[in-house]
Amino acid sequence: MSNELVISSTQKGDRIALLQDKRLLEYHVEESDSSFTVGDIYLGTVKKLVTGLNAAFVDIGYEKDAFLHYLDLGSNINSLNKFTKDVIAKRVNTGKLNNFKLEPEIDKLGKIDKVLNKNAPILVQVVKEPISTKGPRLSCDISIAGRYLVLVPFANTVNMSKKITDKAERTRLMRLMSSIKPQNFGVIVRTVAQGKDVEELDRDLTNSLEKWEKGIAALRDAKPRDRIIGEMNRASSILRDMLNESFDSITVDSREMYDEIKTYIHTIAPEKEKIVKFYNNNKTKVFEQFGLEKQIKSLFGRSVSLPGGGYLIIEHTEALHVIDVNSGNKSNSEEDQEATAVSVNREAAKEIARQLRLRDMGGIIVVDFIDMKKPDNKKMIFDVMREEMKTDRSKFTILPLTKFGLMQITRQRVRPEINIVTKEVCPTCGGTGTIQASILITDAIEQNLEYILTRQNERNVQIMMHPYLYAYYTAGWWSKQMQWFWKYKTWVTLIKDSSFGINEFKFYNKQGEEIEVTTV
Repeated sequence: MSNELVISSTQKGDRIALLQDKRLLEYHVEESDSSFTVGDIYLGTVKKLVTGLNAAFVDIGYEKDAFLHYLDLGSNINSLNKFTKDVIAKRVNTGKLNNFKLEPEIDKLGKIDKVLNKNAPILVQVVKEPISTKGPRLSCDISIAGRYLVLVPFANTVNMSKKITDKAERTRLMRLMSSIKPQNFGVIVRTVAQGKDVEELDRDLTNSLEKWEKGIAALRDAKPRDRIIGEMNRASSILRDMLNESFDSITVDSREMYDEIKTYIHTIAPEKEKIVKFYNNNKTKVFEQFGLEKQIKSLFGRSVSLPGGGYLIIEHTEALHVIDVNSGNKSNSEEDQEATAVSVNREAAKEIARQLRLRDMGGIIVVDFIDMKKPDNKKMIFDVMREEMKTDRSKFTILPLTKFGLMQITRQRVRPEINIVTKEVCPTCGGTGTIQASILITDAIEQNLEYILTRQNERNVQIMMHPYLYAYYTAGWWSKQMQWFWKYKTWVTLIKDSSFGINEFKFYNKQGEEIEVTTV
């Protein structure tokens, strides 16, 4: 099983695709101006205490105040608040906690107005990005994630991932971490730490401690709403959580991102540095080269086809997501109705597990499988779904099928669901139903090109267009593209993009900025 990461960078942000055996498994869009990412730590201000909800609303700079529940304060909130005030007042100039006296833990069943005061500064961490009409959700149980360990300030415990089941390994890791962790810092050992030696674990712990120290240095001069510690970008966090022997390629089309990822991999896994590749092809975009545009269009629609002929219908509501499994033309290929249902449901379970990761669907998901009569078949579908979702990095719970053939799944939602519009609006008519003659599209391109090259004196011009138009302009030795070269004494680069409509095109200058033109 091979894993590949493909990253396409634009001025608006990054598109990140995780492929498993060439199939799209995860897709993320990270906008360049996005803020309030899961893991970010802010200096907030308590704006309102709501005793009825046992929660507080905290200002961290978002248009709506962020939500902080009492249960998310963490047992050591008094220690965190005391340390935060000492740092802001410059009574403390280091992130080390060796000489810091921890405050008593708070009561788990207490009230928020007994712990927090209105307008008080507070150090908070984003645990859920803003979703729909809701602001970010916060926690004061601060943690800093590394590759093998999670560092927890103001705690003294060593906790172990439940997925580490070997008793001898758990004992080894427990003794090891207890001996190297600093005083008043807790540690959570992640699953990937299994079998790692003390040198690797100590290096990971040191990196997290350095991150904490830098954050505390920034806190000394911080103002309310300032980000104190920023989580790494989405691409690096995927690599941190998933990079292993099965990763064989990371392809990036931005020099800046290429250098950043190469530096990061050199830090966490130097032997994997050679798999990072810089994609430098002006003729075809990186997502087009890997066939990802087509996969995205086919996988994000309301209807998703299954390999054997069945299909899924995926509907989203405010309260939950509903997935309906249909047999389609599969109904004639099996011996009886039960065999057909089992065959389609197996395929559906595998595709649904993929779709949940791909769309980052969270909350409550209800799946309506095709009815099966035999209990063994129902259990088998339940087992298939659990097996397929094993590699999902989000927390989830799956319930067995009910007597009506319904499966209920809950999946942790920490960021907005990915939604790709797969139905294309006509690029020329804008959905009105009427267009000017499409034969005039070539005239419009050539008129705009002449104006840009002769009147505006642009050079190194690029035109992005649909593959059909690209084929028309590049066909043959004496192609239209070659004719332009002889006419204007400059080469015009053409780039095909299947996400464009047939009558859609865009001009770009040598800096990669779009040139405004008139269309037919």
